[in-house]
Amino acid sequence: MHTETGQAPIERWLGSIPKPLPLPSQADLREAFLWSEIRTVKKTATVSLHGNSYEVDPMLVGMRVELVFDPFDLTDIEVRAAGKPVGKAVPHHVGRHTHPKAKPETPTEPVPPTGIDYLKILEGEHAAAVRKGINYSSMMDDSRGQR
Repeated sequence: MHTETGQAPIERWLGSIPKPLPLPSQADLREAFLWSEIRTVKKTATVSLHGNSYEVDPMLVGMRVELVFDPFDLTDIEVRAAGKPVGKAVPHHVGRHTHPKAKPETPTEPVPPTGIDYLKILEGEHAAAVRKGINYSSMMDDSRGQR
């Protein structure tokens, strides 16, 4: 027992280890990667988002709403007012299906081979160095004398 802390060292150490965080649900993960933008609902009960127009609940006319969406699918938009879900935005006119800043992760094309086999070059240099051997006489200090 430690006199200042009143705990055994192992108890104090075990108490300092952070507890594992709970794993997020799939819905939480999806929510974490959604984008959102704020729009004001027009008199015609529509909102626009990047050239597309969507119909929303007429009760939202004049209100500022949050449009929550997957940047790679602008056809499925959730509408939130004051942080609470109030329904989906129905696509009225969709010309753009992805957000202009959403760039898909496309693998880069592999670099064409140069024809140079670097490992073979290194192997050749190593083999030449090994064949040469070690010159022990060159390692002797001249001040100690020679045989």
